[in-house]
Amino acid sequence: MAELVRDEPAAAMPHQSVAGLPPRQWPSAPELAVVIPVLNESDNVAPIVERLSRVLADIRWEAIFVDDDSPDGTADVVRALARLQGNIRCVQRLGRRGLASACIEGILSSAAPYIAIMDGDLQHDESLLPQMLAQIKTKRLDVVVASRYTETGSVGDWQHSRVVISDVAGRLARLVVKADLTDPMSGYFMVERNAFTAAMRSLSGQGFKILLDLFASSPRPLNFAEVPLTFRQRLHGESKLDTMVAWEYLMLLLQKLVGPAVPVRFLLFSIIGGLGVGTHLLTLWFGTHILAIAFPIAQAVATIVAMTGNFLLNNLFTYRDRRLRGRRLITGLISFYAVCGAGGAANVGVASYVLGGQHSWWLAGLAGAAVSAVWNYAMSSIFTWSPRPSAPPVPSRVTQAEALLPR
Repeated sequence: MAELVRDEPAAAMPHQSVAGLPPRQWPSAPELAVVIPVLNESDNVAPIVERLSRVLADIRWEAIFVDDDSPDGTADVVRALARLQGNIRCVQRLGRRGLASACIEGILSSAAPYIAIMDGDLQHDESLLPQMLAQIKTKRLDVVVASRYTETGSVGDWQHSRVVISDVAGRLARLVVKADLTDPMSGYFMVERNAFTAAMRSLSGQGFKILLDLFASSPRPLNFAEVPLTFRQRLHGESKLDTMVAWEYLMLLLQKLVGPAVPVRFLLFSIIGGLGVGTHLLTLWFGTHILAIAFPIAQAVATIVAMTGNFLLNNLFTYRDRRLRGRRLITGLISFYAVCGAGGAANVGVASYVLGGQHSWWLAGLAGAAVSAVWNYAMSSIFTWSPRPSAPPVPSRVTQAEALLPR
């Protein structure tokens, strides 16, 4: 088989006898993969497949739905359709969330030379796909972007506040992307395989804006074109735009500005730790000067208050993708106390050792604080905010998915 691989052209290989098996005619590989991240969008799967089948009738294509273990059973609906149509596939992720990382995993699961990214909420116009594919092939482009801000593009029925937010986000994007994109925030684009492969190991996979991540991570300027997009009104599914999307977007920008020298999660953890120092001192002052509490008691209370505040802020911001709720919030807080307690002991030990080496007090203090920060970050990532197990999908959706199969 090694001789076969070396001597025969790749196109002929599927017709050869391998390991004693008879020759076999394999179907042609897809030219275009459409990667569709979905979350609680089971009602949209069938309409998306029907529309893609209609507009891509003359193209070898496949659709890859990447589902973050939706409670509504979206993955089961996709698998049911995949049994009817062989070019439909499902990637169900357990214990992971995020649109950008879902897109990356969907692209990596395909061998197609061209990959389109589109949302699963039916707001992207699938009829643009043949035009985008024709452009990327004939003009030898790296990326074709469906833009809402070209002369004939439109954001549809967006509220004015969302238009303003999008405009501000686009302006901020130019801090890390120098390409003259009219819509760097677009979630609908097509990329050539080699262009993605060159950038994929530098992608942060954070947040929702994979196009911005791709342009900022590419080792060379990407050759691109834009086609006008008119945003449709949402028919089914829930908007992914919540109060934390803006925060994730800012973290992506920060990652591209300072990473990989300093991981953004560690930077954020350290900033919150600095706020904790201020909280500790303020609580200590209030206890000793206002409430007249004995110093040891005030110090203990201040320590608990600071650690609790740090835990809540880290749970809300630093580890939003692993956020603890309910009973896990309590157990996580207890483990965070334990981790920080051990970190405090390491702080004192390292600082004392450095000071004993005839170094200045401030250098000893910084050494102890640095060791404590690294310890707290590493151990809390492992024990406090470890990746959570996923809840099983709702059983009733399994029955609905099976109803799509032929009897």
